[in-house]
Amino acid sequence: MPGGGFSKLPSGSVVVALGLPSPAGDGRTVRFLVHAGNRSRALTRLRNLGLRAVYLRGNTEPPTPDEITAVLHHPDGLLWRSTPQDAQELWHPIRALPMS
Repeated sequence: MPGGGFSKLPSGSVVVALGLPSPAGDGRTVRFLVHAGNRSRALTRLRNLGLRAVYLRGNTEPPTPDEITAVLHHPDGLLWRSTPQDAQELWHPIRALPMS
């Protein structure tokens, strides 16, 4: 299972980054970025979207500065992309995520 992590911002809020199997069940890995008041709230936002088995164990892959900037500048504060290792792929809003 791909890892995840978080970064606490000077404002006290956090950005959580998680790598999870694609909800579409196509075998891809999806990297999610969530901006929230705290880690628990960030995970709850993902669970409310139907990603039930979402847990953050450790801080092995925290969000990069570029990822933090991307999620902070998005009005929903919730982004994803299917190939985290491909820096050329753009971030997508959560409503564009294909769910099975």
